[in-house]
Amino acid sequence: MPRYEYRCRTCGDTFELNRPMAESSAPAECPAGHDDTVKLLSTVAVGGTASAPAAAPRAGGGCCGGGCCG
Repeated sequence: MPRYEYRCRTCGDTFELNRPMAESSAPAECPAGHDDTVKLLSTVAVGGTASAPAAAPRAGGGCCGGGCCG
């Protein structure tokens, strides 16, 4: 189940909730009981891509194709 981060506009507290994606935009109550909250934008670190093909090795080898490496 995804985890969403929220901030309370009344007290400034930041908190997280685990809830289904279908409920991600539903109102959330802060732990102190305030109703005026906003969902924060989360960033996710992703390494690599599935759509980019691997680079083919160049003829001659080496770090730059064999032209400058001794």
